[in-house]
Amino acid sequence: MANYKPDLSCQSKFIPIDFSSQILPGTFEYALSHIVDNKLDLTSFDKWYNNDKKGAAAYPPSVMLKIILLGYAHGLVSSRKIATACETNILFMSLSGDVQPHYTSVASFVARMSEQIAHLFTQVLMI
Repeated sequence: MANYKPDLSCQSKFIPIDFSSQILPGTFEYALSHIVDNKLDLTSFDKWYNNDKKGAAAYPPSVMLKIILLGYAHGLVSSRKIATACETNILFMSLSGDVQPHYTSVASFVARMSEQIAHLFTQVLMI
């Protein structure tokens, strides 16, 4: 009788991931991260937060912008799909530093900051 190696396709495997090495230079994700971190003025978002003395810490606007703009670039416009991508897609995990905002956080950020996001998205496209 033939002896075959076992099929382990249903077996889970834990693989350590270095998020910083997942965003490769020359890719859209790398450019987006660089532009959001180094080229855009995000101080207009600060006036919307009044949680320095009480309340939970907010997700950084730079992280929210990265995942939202990456989602839009990949055709994800639903806050639920963007939130799911942050849990399952390595590029979203890498850009966000493995922050996994709830879909309501994504939706409220987009609703409150839609004008700023549209303006910054235009800046990203112009660069």
